[in-house]
Amino acid sequence: MFRMLKLLVILLVLGFVGLVGFAYLGDLSPEYINVREPVELDVN
Repeated sequence: MFRMLKLLVILLVLGFVGLVGFAYLGDLSPEYINVREPVELDVN
């Protein structure tokens, strides 16, 4: 039982370290795209 708990703790620590590493090193910046469409206004 202690071995399973130890394995679970190790996996949780490794997962947390991986998540922090991805947050710092991963490229999560959005891509900017300019969208231009002509708009007709109905002014009377």
